[in-house]
Amino acid sequence: MLEDNELIQVRKKKLEELHAMGINPYGQRYEVKDHAKELHNKYGETSKEELENNKVQVKAAGRIVALRSFGKAAFAHILDASGKIQIYMKRDMLGEEQFKLMNLLDVGDHIGVEGFLFRTKTNELTIEVEKLALLSKSLRPLPEKWHGLTDIETRYRQRYVDLIVNPEVRDTFVTRNRIIKAIRAFLEGLGFLEVETPMMQRIPGGATARPFITHHNALDMDLYLRIAPELYLKRLIVGGLERVFELNRNFRNEGISIKHNPEFTMLEFYMAYADYRVLMDLTEELFAHTAQDMKGSLKFTYQGDEIDLTPPWPRMSMEEAIVKFAGAPAGDLGDLESARQFAKKNNVPLEDDLSLAKVVNEIFEKTTEFKIMNPVFITDYPVELSPLSRRNDKNPDMVDRFELIIAGREMANAFSELNDPQDQLSRFQDQVAQREKGDQEAQFMDEDYIRALEYGMPPTAGEGIGIDRLVMLMTDSPSIRDVILFPQLRKEQP
Repeated sequence: MLEDNELIQVRKKKLEELHAMGINPYGQRYEVKDHAKELHNKYGETSKEELENNKVQVKAAGRIVALRSFGKAAFAHILDASGKIQIYMKRDMLGEEQFKLMNLLDVGDHIGVEGFLFRTKTNELTIEVEKLALLSKSLRPLPEKWHGLTDIETRYRQRYVDLIVNPEVRDTFVTRNRIIKAIRAFLEGLGFLEVETPMMQRIPGGATARPFITHHNALDMDLYLRIAPELYLKRLIVGGLERVFELNRNFRNEGISIKHNPEFTMLEFYMAYADYRVLMDLTEELFAHTAQDMKGSLKFTYQGDEIDLTPPWPRMSMEEAIVKFAGAPAGDLGDLESARQFAKKNNVPLEDDLSLAKVVNEIFEKTTEFKIMNPVFITDYPVELSPLSRRNDKNPDMVDRFELIIAGREMANAFSELNDPQDQLSRFQDQVAQREKGDQEAQFMDEDYIRALEYGMPPTAGEGIGIDRLVMLMTDSPSIRDVILFPQLRKEQP
């Protein structure tokens, strides 16, 4: 139930007065000719005398974010998508009817103004209003009298208010858009084709994750929101589209944290006739290109830590990383018992039936990953943890795969793709067996994908990059919720 406090009641009375005056408080089209940033850029250095001698007529619109009334006159700041500009309204200029309208305005209202530019005694560029139009009446006051919305939960839940009162939030999402544009330009420059694949899938695949389930009434069939577009993108490689990418929304039925949201954005791209080593070089180029575009440098600070994206980046196995960053004695991770002992010493909780590969992975995630600040490619993943990756020619128990870690979190996952249909069938069967034992994140059998591989997929390398995490890095944001406009939250408590 929405609260209806005294301040809202006062505004509703003003709404009634506006109706009584014959003014529609929710106007229609307004032709905006000038924006705040453009006016500041164009006339920011123009002197007071020049503006008096050569009147500059303007027509602007925006939300009132500050209002100071002095009886027969008022100053206000209006905010549009580009920024803020001051306006000055006075009775002599407006006339009686519009002066009455001025006195019914509140912070939060959208207005349109026509007038000319001048400078105040404090030299602030200002619009003196000759014509005033109310475009939308705000019934709910902005929080804390425009001192900012600081409660984190409220900021995420009421993002529309957050965007009004915290300008840096707007900047974050403008930067997000620029990052995505830079990535598109980079990949298209290398001959990649942007494609779209299904978001509702009969068989979810391409990742180890628990899917969301929905139901199609007309077909009377359960469908899954995709956990990854991988298997469809690789079908396109089979079809002869040799370089493809998708900036996609994925859905995983998992927990919520500063690193995870159940709905998130990924970049996935696939490159025929390449392997995971090629993608290491490409990834260095992509991140360096993006950082240079966004920050003008490959060196910057993230949450107080110095980050240096200058290539080349170190490449080490998961075990080597645990030895270096978590202090594991060399060789202690080679057998199940010693690995479990190391996990116990380091307070890493383990289930009883975990294999050595899964124990080492748990150790890495709990003791090592968060300590890696500058980029490191982690390699040498077991087949058991990589059901879609190509086996390593020298050690068939391992796969040709890497994860990229920056600022203590996984930023990318890539591998040489498994294109042997018989091996893939066997691994799907193993995943099905794990699902039958209760592993809800194990992958499904996808017979059509096997059929596609039987037509022949060329040697291929593929990669997924978390766009939300990349934006976090580039905007110095501590939580994934800071870079998603409407993150998933628990139910609002009454």
